[in-house]
Amino acid sequence: MVSSHVSALENKHAGIEAKLREEMSRPVPDTATVQTLKKEKLRIKEELSTA
Repeated sequence: MVSSHVSALENKHAGIEAKLREEMSRPVPDTATVQTLKKEKLRIKEELSTA
């Protein structure tokens, strides 16, 4: 059960990373969106480190 939770978190982390790369590749990235994505990515990373 723990490994499926970790897998789900890793997939979510990868999805956020992809969204972040997509936003950063725009001519004028939305800084609020970038900040939100980075915070969410960090939250997931912290949760992964405790799992």
